[in-house]
Amino acid sequence: MKLNIREIAVFGMLGALMFASKKLMEFLPNVHLLGVFIIAFTVVYRLKALYPIYIYVVLDGIFSGFNLWWIPYLYIWTLLWGAVMLLPKKLPKKAKPFVYMALCGLHGFLFGILYAPAQAIFFRLSFDATLTWIAAGLPFDIVHGISNLVCGMLICPIIALLRKSEKFTI
Repeated sequence: MKLNIREIAVFGMLGALMFASKKLMEFLPNVHLLGVFIIAFTVVYRLKALYPIYIYVVLDGIFSGFNLWWIPYLYIWTLLWGAVMLLPKKLPKKAKPFVYMALCGLHGFLFGILYAPAQAIFFRLSFDATLTWIAAGLPFDIVHGISNLVCGMLICPIIALLRKSEKFTI
């Protein structure tokens, strides 16, 4: 997965864009464009989409602190990337927006469940305590899922923009 200079610059900017968008939207709890960007980057760059994803994750750790909350970010965003990688490359054009939006929304709805194993390990939670932790976070996951679903409308336009920019070379 060798990168050229252009890709290094592009992926650095895309990772920084993810981080900046998250910071700009922090006043809205659990509303962000991270899922949108991860899906769009994965559709366009496939395996190489891991670069901007992990640039974002590292930037988040640098600026917000490498603490226990950060460790699940090492796998939570990769799970979304993996789910996109499993989608057929040639989805029907009319189905693409709905499939991408549904996947983005599903990741938001499941965020607390995906985060729970790390919480259980770090804080030695029993199975019942883990379920209680998940249940307590359900209102936040509902907001997260709905906002991801709505923001998912931006996925196809971002994919089109990225593909257009990939055709432009100096």
